[in-house]
Amino acid sequence: MKKIAFCNQKGGVAKTTSAINIAAYLALKGKRTLLVDLDPQANATSGGGIDKAKLEHSIYDLLHEHIRIDTAIKDTAIDGLKIVPSNINLTGAEVELVNVMGREYRLKKSLEEIEENYDYAILDCPPSLGLLTINALTAANSVIIPIQCEYYALEGLSQLMQTLDLIRDNLNESLYVEGVLMTLADFRTNLTKEVISEVKEYFGDKVYKTVIPRTVKLTEAPGFGKPIALYAEDSIGARRYSDVVDEMLGLYKDTQDNIKEEVTINTEESHGEAAG
Repeated sequence: MKKIAFCNQKGGVAKTTSAINIAAYLALKGKRTLLVDLDPQANATSGGGIDKAKLEHSIYDLLHEHIRIDTAIKDTAIDGLKIVPSNINLTGAEVELVNVMGREYRLKKSLEEIEENYDYAILDCPPSLGLLTINALTAANSVIIPIQCEYYALEGLSQLMQTLDLIRDNLNESLYVEGVLMTLADFRTNLTKEVISEVKEYFGDKVYKTVIPRTVKLTEAPGFGKPIALYAEDSIGARRYSDVVDEMLGLYKDTQDNIKEEVTINTEESHGEAAG
């Protein structure tokens, strides 16, 4: 099981939107996928169709070692995609676990129990660099960093990279950056192109060729408890998340100019804001 943490302590970068939709497309492309919601806001849980108010067990119980991980796993509307859900209880976990020995390894130990059952685990981190994110980075093989195509896109990333270095030095020496995903793009503006160029200069070939546009459909989908693949499978946002997964799986064929195509997005599609 390959474990990928979606991480950026800066909020509003479409991190959860990306985690949900990439997990969904991995499953739709035949990969046994587990989405792990580590955010107390539980947006990945509700966006995946799970009622967070009616959970008997959640990631909170898992981190406190009250249950085994298979007790918390929930089915979704997509075959091959399951979720370890979150809820508001997780808010207190960082304080409650602060004096617990081996607290950074709680998630890693749980995921090891189901190592053979899945091909991918997608770990949706909260917008912070606290204990919940550290648990994800300690458990993960790699990190995907979503970055929005807006001013101050690189703000705070040096702190994130320092955190990754600390994790490698002390908790998980094999952790690496899987990729950098540009999100919330509006190709009608010069700013989007400038930010993409700046991020590519910083991260080089780690930046995915596919860029996620800012669209209404991506904003609406979580409200219906559906990944974009189920809510609007023919939308530009759906096609782009499918393309990202193809890149991850080595299936992507760069046969079109993304920027030229995105400029032609109609008005209805181009004025929304990806959630998460």
